[in-house]
Amino acid sequence: MNENSKKNISLADLRQDFPILNQTIHRQKPLVYFDNGASTQHPNVVIDAMDQCYRKTYSNVHRGIHYLSEQASAQYEAARLKVAAFINAPVPESVIFTAGTTMAINLVANSWGRANLQPGDEVLLTICEHHSNIVPWQQVAAATGAQVLFADITDDGLLDMDDLRRKISNKTKMVAFMAVSNVLGTIFPVDEIIALAKSVGAATLVDAAQHVPHEPTDVQQWDADFVVFSGHKILGPSGIGVLWGKKEMLESMPPFLGGGSMIDQVTTAGFTPGELPAKFEAGTPPIVEAIGLGAAIDYISSVSLNAIADHEKALSAALVARLEKIEGLTVWGPPPEYRSGIVSFTIRDIAAQDLAILLDQKGFAIRVGHHCAMPLHQRLGIKASCRASFYLYNTLEEVESFADALEAVVKRLS
Repeated sequence: MNENSKKNISLADLRQDFPILNQTIHRQKPLVYFDNGASTQHPNVVIDAMDQCYRKTYSNVHRGIHYLSEQASAQYEAARLKVAAFINAPVPESVIFTAGTTMAINLVANSWGRANLQPGDEVLLTICEHHSNIVPWQQVAAATGAQVLFADITDDGLLDMDDLRRKISNKTKMVAFMAVSNVLGTIFPVDEIIALAKSVGAATLVDAAQHVPHEPTDVQQWDADFVVFSGHKILGPSGIGVLWGKKEMLESMPPFLGGGSMIDQVTTAGFTPGELPAKFEAGTPPIVEAIGLGAAIDYISSVSLNAIADHEKALSAALVARLEKIEGLTVWGPPPEYRSGIVSFTIRDIAAQDLAILLDQKGFAIRVGHHCAMPLHQRLGIKASCRASFYLYNTLEEVESFADALEAVVKRLS
């Protein structure tokens, strides 16, 4: 379906598709869910698709010729086709199902990294990266003798492109970075970063966990070598993620895990790996989770992703406007035009944990802590922050009630 031809769905109608949102907590406080950067909630179609699989068609896939196995295998592979179409992958076999973004990055770091990195080589990240896009590269660097470098940000939360240009060189073999910061909400210039990487012959990996659910993603237009994201951030279940890679890159890489499904032949002398995508899907895959992800993509595909992005940015701008009026409060990140639906903040002399606990008592679910981005928090000079993150089912009324509640909590703690 063409992005511009999709019908608009009213939020009032859409919210009815998410049963978890229709409840009260803590002495009849309406639940307001602002923790979408961590995990999104599930529409009925996803819950029903997974339920029906367990009730009617569940079996292991690709290993049987009986009815249930054939049904489950067809549904599993149909989910792969949906993912491929959703991100405009040129061929479905370059879509690899993993346990999530973390597993996908570990796969690339350990398979591509160990095969290609040598002493003196460099992996360039940004200081904003999630731990899942830092630790695997540090582990592989320690094993290969390579070095991990970090591009800085500006004081207003944008990627410091001058620093990136200074640090990228002929020693750079991989540039791995997030498309959207899970803390600052900063929208990174993906095309520009990839072009710089290509200018020195470096490979590229885009952590698109905070991008794919919110804006149209075209892996061919980006021209990155690898793109990764998680199902649980796009209305799907946990335990399922996606690694997309250029076919020639994936074919050149050794298998990451060994076992069933990923082989062509096994003898006492050794083995030969199978073709893509089986080569990187060892063992029993996340069958029902993949089917749930396929249902989630069907649901998202019926809504304009551009409209979702605009809606979330409007909510962020509205919240920032309210928060900036609270004395002692700091909003971290760039101006609204460079920000997605994520707003992180701290308040002078008030612990982030205390804020989150009191807001929870009023029905507001937000995130508190370092958000798996300790180097970024160290760069900002803070230990923890509160984060409100939005999705398509959140409303302006929720934002206004959240700001009112926050003002009341700050007054109580001051």
